[in-house]
Amino acid sequence: MKIKEFIVVEGRDDTTKIRHAVDADTIETNGSAINQRTIEQIQHAMDKRGVIIFTDPDYPGERIRHIIDQAVPGCKHAFLTQDRARAKHPEGKSLGIEHASVEAIRQALKDVHELMDVEESMIEKSELLRYGLIGGADSRARRARLGELLQIGHTNGKQLLKRLTTFQITHEQLAEAMEQIEEEDKHGDE
Repeated sequence: MKIKEFIVVEGRDDTTKIRHAVDADTIETNGSAINQRTIEQIQHAMDKRGVIIFTDPDYPGERIRHIIDQAVPGCKHAFLTQDRARAKHPEGKSLGIEHASVEAIRQALKDVHELMDVEESMIEKSELLRYGLIGGADSRARRARLGELLQIGHTNGKQLLKRLTTFQITHEQLAEAMEQIEEEDKHGDE
């Protein structure tokens, strides 16, 4: 699988893993130590071929994603869930792109999203409450599963509405995903 865009990752191990999965060029941020020179390199890559931001599904990865997205608007985004980015050894504490399977990386790069600035939210907070995505005992688990199904990454309650909006998730897409979550919950209780 050949990827036209440059893929922005956090480090060398991520680059190695990406290259096992796909034919692509990467730009490494060297973790959260992202500097102006790296931002300029990402901007140049964006102007030439486009950019996909593919950072770890943790706080530092989301911080790097946000910094780049603010400095270089129009980047595409690929996400891995924490489960898919976790090392498969007995302790399983390591988390990152470099620990994901080749198949998980390929799938995340197939499901790339382009963020859009949308003035008005398509989905309202009342829907999130109704679906139990915020304000409930199991809201965190529901948001995590929703992030997997819609390929929008993990969010907290405050970020969810913005993420749904920027990815232009429709009422229908949300309803379908929530229907699947409800069905899974039913079968899990049996």
